[in-house]
Amino acid sequence: MNGIYEAARAKYAEYGVDTDAAIERLKKTEISLHCWQGDDVRGFESPDAVLSGGIMTTGNHPGRARNADELRADMAFAMSLLPGRQRVNLHAIYLESGGKKIGRDEISSEHFENWMRWAGELGVNLDFNTSMFSHPKANGYTLASYDKGIRDFWIEHGKRCRTIAAEMGRRQGGPCVINHWMIDGSKEPPVDRARRRALFVESMDEIISEKMPESQILDSIESKLFGIGMESFTAGSAELCLGYAMSRKIMLTYDMGHFHPTESVADKISSALLFVGKLLVHTSRGVRWDSDHVVVKGDDVDLLMQEIVRANALDRVYIALDFFDASIDRIAAWVIGARATQKALLTAMLEPYAMLLEEEMSGDTTWRLALADEQKCMPFGAVWDYFCETEGVPPGSRWIESVKSYGKNVTGKR
Repeated sequence: MNGIYEAARAKYAEYGVDTDAAIERLKKTEISLHCWQGDDVRGFESPDAVLSGGIMTTGNHPGRARNADELRADMAFAMSLLPGRQRVNLHAIYLESGGKKIGRDEISSEHFENWMRWAGELGVNLDFNTSMFSHPKANGYTLASYDKGIRDFWIEHGKRCRTIAAEMGRRQGGPCVINHWMIDGSKEPPVDRARRRALFVESMDEIISEKMPESQILDSIESKLFGIGMESFTAGSAELCLGYAMSRKIMLTYDMGHFHPTESVADKISSALLFVGKLLVHTSRGVRWDSDHVVVKGDDVDLLMQEIVRANALDRVYIALDFFDASIDRIAAWVIGARATQKALLTAMLEPYAMLLEEEMSGDTTWRLALADEQKCMPFGAVWDYFCETEGVPPGSRWIESVKSYGKNVTGKR
């Protein structure tokens, strides 16, 4: 054990914090890495895929993964630089069909066989997502479309995605979290909000109608405030999705970029957990809007992880990354975002919660404020570096040279 960590451990002990216990806790906390950062959300349906449905990625940094093998290699390399445990999060558009054109209402687990085999070899679990965007039949509305043919198409897609997720869960021996999010909304205020939302609910009910074991699959529904082309209305609002998750007894997804900039996602955690069994949280970073910037350590993600840890809810909350930035090295984006999320978790785990709570319950909030502010000067970095070293990954910024070398020798030659 190095002297710097020993000094940090002693300092935290003065506040009743066991840094060794925090590290062990962090080692067991999984972060789900999103595959779509590696190829700009293009997927493998078509070589000329175009993003639509309120989704936009900016930049043209060289080295984008062009096929599943390259994407898997890039993700494996990124994970080799991360401490702790990871999962891998897939969208339905990342199927492998051997060159055959497969409709989204025709996909099956065989199209993800390589992903499941690869994940098994790495010892990581998979998560899954329906892909109800960037498609000719996703023109404004999917599950809330007035056109029954459109609704039926996406309902079938949702059902097939659940079957795929359940197979992933069966194979990996633990639940695959499947996230349901769809673009449904309009640029201008609609007249008929009620019918749209009723159709949305009816369609979702049909998708999740088949009961599947929670040991294999966990359904989650994700809201959104607005998107490009649906600035005035979204069928899947925060209120609708919260009510749906509560009434259907499924998970609720909170994405850090899907709310008004003045809203705190952190403040929603303790409320939702009173009524919803489990949550999925997507760490992202909005700059003025839902712009999916790479997560960096800051107040927003720190507060989110504090609320999860304070609620003792790590066994009820799944944590995943959700951003896509093509203006910087894509592998570096994974590493920066994942490590920032883990740093926020460690910060929360190192909080002198017992002392803060004692001051709060005494009614003297002066000393609670003073103690909370003093913690900002604690030697967090020494604990983080020690955690990385014990996990066999580069501490501090030493990982940067590895990514630069990978860029020069691998992605830079694409």
